[in-house]
Amino acid sequence: MNRPITEELRALDAAHHMHPFSDNRQLPKDGVRIITQAKGVMIWDSDGNRYIDGMSSLWNVNIGHGRPEIAEAVAAQFREVEFFNLFYKTSNVPAIRLAEKLAAIAPEGFEHVMFTNGGSESIDTAFRMVRTYWAMQGRPEKFHVIARRNAYHGSTVAGASLGGMTPMHEQGGLPIPGISHIAQPYWWGEGGDMSPDEFGIWAARELAREIDRLGENRIAAFFAEPIQGAGGVIIPPRTYWPEVQRILSEREILFVSDEVICGYGRLGTWFGCEFFGTKPDLMTTAKGLSSGYLPIGAVLVGKRVADVFYGLGGEFNHGFTYSGHPVCCAAALKNIEIIESERLVERVRDHIGPYMKQKWTALADHPLVGEAEMEGLIGAIPLTPDKAARGKWAEVGEVGTICRNHSFQNGLVMRAVGDRMVIAPPLTITEAEVDELVDIARRTLDDTARTLKDKGLI
Repeated sequence: MNRPITEELRALDAAHHMHPFSDNRQLPKDGVRIITQAKGVMIWDSDGNRYIDGMSSLWNVNIGHGRPEIAEAVAAQFREVEFFNLFYKTSNVPAIRLAEKLAAIAPEGFEHVMFTNGGSESIDTAFRMVRTYWAMQGRPEKFHVIARRNAYHGSTVAGASLGGMTPMHEQGGLPIPGISHIAQPYWWGEGGDMSPDEFGIWAARELAREIDRLGENRIAAFFAEPIQGAGGVIIPPRTYWPEVQRILSEREILFVSDEVICGYGRLGTWFGCEFFGTKPDLMTTAKGLSSGYLPIGAVLVGKRVADVFYGLGGEFNHGFTYSGHPVCCAAALKNIEIIESERLVERVRDHIGPYMKQKWTALADHPLVGEAEMEGLIGAIPLTPDKAARGKWAEVGEVGTICRNHSFQNGLVMRAVGDRMVIAPPLTITEAEVDELVDIARRTLDDTARTLKDKGLI
């Protein structure tokens, strides 16, 4: 019944709106999906179609859509102070309170926060901070940063350079100097004949080998996501993070845990580093900090780094106009209050996380599925033509796209990363909604198999 307005909006979108990570020549031909309503874990488009938001929008709507508490907190802050900057020796109440709250929920030793507008800016801030940390101590030669292939750290110049994605490096003269990439801990796709535990150790020791190649005296930091999100939800073997932590603990190298996706309850802990037992020096956060209700990011600064910046003094020439925006901070404060009052972290750890893991991992019995993994409320299934051999498709991404399209048609937002289907629903999802989500996912796999058979691909 809304078709005329949908077509009108699509035409306007095509005429004026450049989309992120899109082929702007092809997109108008395909037509955009226009989301007009959202509540809980459900969204609706302008044609009235309902979908389960299996991706929490973009990994970020942790408390679910349509929470009036956030709207009320934002409106109240607008009536007091809508904006004033944090430059010129100035602060505001929501930024102060939010910094205090983040220090309270963070692991021990994280007492300081620098605010940004989102995840990419948090990465850029940490990137400059680790280089400045060493330079302030008279060691500017410790400049090089190590990251991982197929990691995603945002799309700004430093973020895209740190990320290990070739298509991003092919645009804009990236990566910038002083960055190298090591193997990712992706056993199913890259583990060869090794067991998962053996591969986890091997992948971790790639970090040590790169340090030895470059020289510890030249390396500023190692950046890594606890679980690689946009890279396809790469959950490392259990041996990986303990060995990485051992390697870093024995060396003078900072560790930056990119918590943009894993932070604020996604794994049943406040932060992903707590889930895996690592000890970072900096944590980059965003997304679940406000559950996407308003744009905000934060770099949580550990004692080792803070002691240098506060102890040696001198201006850190970095910041943003909207750092610590009072309205965004008010939204984030209310978001964290909801997470605490509804015990969503504990709920993911003890109840809905284990429930969904049981349901999701059962998809491993489907002929197209290589394995089914989930930790907390983030999971993946690689699609394969040959389970036993962990086989890949001839044209990477073709099958994933087919599956994603069927998923949308069936009423589920499930993302395709190449030929890995990934999921990360809001932390508020109910058992009944999990059941519906997994039922749609299985039906989508069946539909995909039929399409592949019709195309002669299986």
